[in-house]
Amino acid sequence: MDDISNDITATIGRRIRSERTVRDWSLAELARRSDVSKAMLSAIERGATSPTAALLVRIAAAFGMTLSTLIARAELQGGGVSRRDDQPVWQDPATGYIRRHLSPASQMPLELIRVSLPAGARVSLPAASYAFIKQQIWLIDGRLDFTEGDVVHRLEPGDCLALGAPADCVFHAPGPAAAEYLVALVRD
Repeated sequence: MDDISNDITATIGRRIRSERTVRDWSLAELARRSDVSKAMLSAIERGATSPTAALLVRIAAAFGMTLSTLIARAELQGGGVSRRDDQPVWQDPATGYIRRHLSPASQMPLELIRVSLPAGARVSLPAASYAFIKQQIWLIDGRLDFTEGDVVHRLEPGDCLALGAPADCVFHAPGPAAAEYLVALVRD
């Protein structure tokens, strides 16, 4: 997975640079809009560091897109079928969270993402990451405590949760096994 992770890190970095360049933003401008330091942004763009999900969410929000859209633009080459071996897989270096983008590149507003959240891991995402999407979470295996604002949803295998209005959210796999779940999202 290290070679794949390094390739994806470089691809994400190039995509961020491309998004910034298209907007004619300097590193300083992106840093201001995303609240991520210029040094960190430079390292990400060069593929010198693997950004965490929290950093990527802030960068994507600065561009007016979701984390999923940013990663999909970085990794997908197009076509009607997304073969398992060609599906982009990204791992958060801070939590071990593994994200597999299942959907083929298309103009459809629907995206399917499979996530494996290690037992005990916790990922927090701000409300801004949900501003442009509607989504549902279907728990395949394990347990998932999903906090949406002040409400905690305790999901068991087979449970499906439709998210409400954008709110700060926390994904937590209480264990003893990893939480395996599918995220279906629709872009507004």
